[in-house]
Amino acid sequence: MSEPTRPIRQPTPDTDGSLVAHTVATPKSFKVRAKVTVGSRKVIPVIFVPGIMGSNLRVRLDTGTGSAPMATKAMSEPGQSAGAHRAAPARQTDDQSNVVPGEPVWRPPNGSIDGLKEAWKWERRNPALRQRLLDPDLLEVDGNGDVGDEVAGLSCEEMRARGWGEIHLDSYGDVLEKLQAHLDTTFRLNRLGQREIRVHWKRVMQCDPKSWGVRNIEKITEAELEKYAGFQYPVYAVGYNWLQSCAVSAERLSRRIDEIKEYWRSRKHDCTRVILVTHSMGGLVARACARMRAKNPGDPADIAGVIHGVMPALGAPVAYRRIACGTEGGRYTNGLVDNIKADRFVEIAGTTPEETTAVMATAPGVLELLPNHLYPTPWLLVKTLTRVNNEEKEQQHLGLPAGNPYDLYRDMKSWYRLINPNFVDPAGKFARVSGGAQAVVIESIDKAEHLHRNILSISASGKDNPGGVPYFHPNTYAFYGTDEERRAFGTIRWAARIPVGQGMVVTSANIRDGICVSYEGDGGRAVSLEGRAKLSFKVWGQNAPGDDTVPHQSASGVAGHVRGVFAARGFSHQECFKDDAMLLLTRHLIVKIIQGIK
Repeated sequence: MSEPTRPIRQPTPDTDGSLVAHTVATPKSFKVRAKVTVGSRKVIPVIFVPGIMGSNLRVRLDTGTGSAPMATKAMSEPGQSAGAHRAAPARQTDDQSNVVPGEPVWRPPNGSIDGLKEAWKWERRNPALRQRLLDPDLLEVDGNGDVGDEVAGLSCEEMRARGWGEIHLDSYGDVLEKLQAHLDTTFRLNRLGQREIRVHWKRVMQCDPKSWGVRNIEKITEAELEKYAGFQYPVYAVGYNWLQSCAVSAERLSRRIDEIKEYWRSRKHDCTRVILVTHSMGGLVARACARMRAKNPGDPADIAGVIHGVMPALGAPVAYRRIACGTEGGRYTNGLVDNIKADRFVEIAGTTPEETTAVMATAPGVLELLPNHLYPTPWLLVKTLTRVNNEEKEQQHLGLPAGNPYDLYRDMKSWYRLINPNFVDPAGKFARVSGGAQAVVIESIDKAEHLHRNILSISASGKDNPGGVPYFHPNTYAFYGTDEERRAFGTIRWAARIPVGQGMVVTSANIRDGICVSYEGDGGRAVSLEGRAKLSFKVWGQNAPGDDTVPHQSASGVAGHVRGVFAARGFSHQECFKDDAMLLLTRHLIVKIIQGIK
């Protein structure tokens, strides 16, 4: 009869390639032996890339107290020399009394108590302070966030070394822990000494494909698991400064891929490829990274495959809603707990357009979440309601954008504008910039258009695709939410009720040329028509199947361009990687990706 064993932490590779495991000395009378699991020397790191606001940020360590970088650097992007991209206007940063190099600025709360504290803190911050703190050029990724307890044989030090402290624990702790615990344990020996598939992989093989949003699927076979088990899968996380352009974030991800591969190679392991798993905006970062590393759009480079979760492939109208009107709160279809969470998020992200514009209008990363040139149009609608014979008559007057959507974003004069220039610079940071705050806004929108058109899109011939088609890594899978109970903004609908007895005729022309005379509660706007009538326009609620945030119009933009698409239900945008079915699907897809490796 064999002696009992106790598992200890996973061994770490030394510089000479040897594996080092640590335990404690025990007396001879203690008969339980230490058990260590030795992984394959063929390594395929699995790298998780979070969504917007999911990375911890701190004040840059190379920023002197009381000052910040005076300008962003010109950057080189695929098909473009560094000199071809206009550098951002210098940003005036005289008042930085609230920031200290290395000090955390953005750490999403973990748990209810932290959530209350963080919401209370941000609620007290005015637009000027928000602008000073959340400056794209001032911040960098903070790897000192909470990593939780030791999991899956990893020490807290090793978890932090793998980047787990860079991202929000409450949102992503589950996916990191479960991938780390399950990816490297495929088979076991039963009491008869026979090999059998572990239970957590049997669950993947037996999962009902309907829970993944498909009728049928090619299930994993034992032979595929055998090939899969020939590799080791250390799990990493790579955060990014989500206020900066996704192109800049992609460069950081690319550097981390090189560093991770070099770490394993320097320790006598075979590591030539990685797998990327992304959440939301992280999908845009990963796509840009894959494009940068590829010789041509069909080149996989050293990325074995990519799995996108709830990615806004074509952008999301909710980005317009939050910049233009402030962050939306809970809704009657939510439960009490979900609405409490939503209200805390609103207080942190900003309840008014003054608060959100001060941060988001000059943050390229946020602007890159707006509907891009491939999003179905029109998505910005202007309507009026009239009471006729005790019935509501609805009339649509405007459907925008009529042309280039980025021209709509650059428009700062119309009443339905995305950005009010008066809200952009409450801290006075751009007072001495040539062109003022508007020049910084235009520069940020230019970066968003460049990313969408030149990096995340590829040219396509034919009249049906005048703006090209979206670019994806050639070995990509994607899942998203398409739930009627979790509606998202598929379109933005400005609507106003025409008062009974209104003296003037309301037309599409005078609505288009109306003037915003004031901002109202809940993001509404009072609009003067020809100086003779005033209408109160408000944005109607979410109207498209989705996941609370990304509508199916955007998420389904992957269809026809990737290897597999899974339109599922039953989870919210932020918690998709806490959903058991989506975690099983992620592991299923990793196994399928490995089958393409020779």
